[in-house]
Amino acid sequence: MAVAGAGCYWPRAILHVDMNAFFASVEQRDFPELRGQPIGVTNGAAGTTLITCSYEARACGVKTGMKIYEARKLCPGLIQRPSRPNVYAAVSTRIMHALVAITPDIEVFSVDEAFLDVTHCQRLHGSPEHMAHMTQRLVRDVSDGLPCSVGVAATKLTAKYASDVKKPEGITVIPPWEARARLQNVPVEKICGIGPRTAAFLAQHGAHTCGEVAALPMNVLARRYGITGKHLWLACQGRDTGAVVQDIAPPKSVGHGKVLPPHTTSARTIETYLRHMCEKVAARLRRLDMQAGKLYVGLRTAAPGAGHEAVLAILHGAPDGRRFFEHARTLFRERWHGEAVIQVQVTATHLHNTSGQLELFTPDEVRSIHRFAAIDRINRKYGEFTVAPATILGRSSMPNVIAPAWRPDGHRQHIPD
Repeated sequence: MAVAGAGCYWPRAILHVDMNAFFASVEQRDFPELRGQPIGVTNGAAGTTLITCSYEARACGVKTGMKIYEARKLCPGLIQRPSRPNVYAAVSTRIMHALVAITPDIEVFSVDEAFLDVTHCQRLHGSPEHMAHMTQRLVRDVSDGLPCSVGVAATKLTAKYASDVKKPEGITVIPPWEARARLQNVPVEKICGIGPRTAAFLAQHGAHTCGEVAALPMNVLARRYGITGKHLWLACQGRDTGAVVQDIAPPKSVGHGKVLPPHTTSARTIETYLRHMCEKVAARLRRLDMQAGKLYVGLRTAAPGAGHEAVLAILHGAPDGRRFFEHARTLFRERWHGEAVIQVQVTATHLHNTSGQLELFTPDEVRSIHRFAAIDRINRKYGEFTVAPATILGRSSMPNVIAPAWRPDGHRQHIPD
């Protein structure tokens, strides 16, 4: 049996690596004049909302998700930087691939986070805390100096909480024999997976801290949230059993959305955005050799909580942005009555793989598949939408963004130019 102590063998050891203010740190690394300055990264030069901000900006009270005008009230010297998603993706890929030097058991959690199961590396590398220091040095070396924080614990959710305790460049170790006591007074919202609604439900039962959740009967959460409730109850005690998952599950949906310029009431502009999103969804489905059975189309309008949405059945055949757009345009023209639209979303669902199944298509569909394949090859080589419908020439100039589900490998790695 393991004995509590610095040199003992942990029955399970997980590291959570969290890059510090990742996008902002990359900007400060690449542009030395920005070092030590308060900067905020937005989606393009015309972006109005902060994707992230540097620690210098955070010291003034600026937070991710703030509007630029709100942030500048707190920090008049805030420097706005347009995001460079392809640069961030390249840096992230280099970091994530380098982590195999620590352990092969890695789960990339997002563009700037990863879980490492180092349980079986303790005899090779030493204690979990030592491996956390190794990891920090490795990340700095392969990223030309970018900072990260590392949480060390026996479970994923405890390690994720621990990585947030000391920033930037901190290391926080929570041994398994200390986990319950260390989490006792931690607000429940600090645990990944407990959002505002779950926190409100727990508050109704008098539970505001992890210790108070642990004191509740497990069935209080299980009756409301099923097996997820049981996992959250265990997580508040540092006992969650979630494994480090390396495999990326096949996609259940493929979607794209765009925020429109303020006060957009031009039908032509809105339809251009819809066509743009339909073409992006169709291109991704073709790249994945997948077809969709249904298409979700959403229009968010300026009034809080208002908008239009529908799930439409789509016909069998090669993913075709024009055909998708015909469905989306029909919804738009039926539902829209001139109100300002602030965001459009197009998502393909009910996916199935079609790789190597040309015999299932009609001759006309096969010709379309070959035509799309040629177009997609050109666009991969020379840039997204080098060959594109004339109707989207006036599409949004806003850059693509890195989705939360982005991964450096597999079907989630693609970020078009």
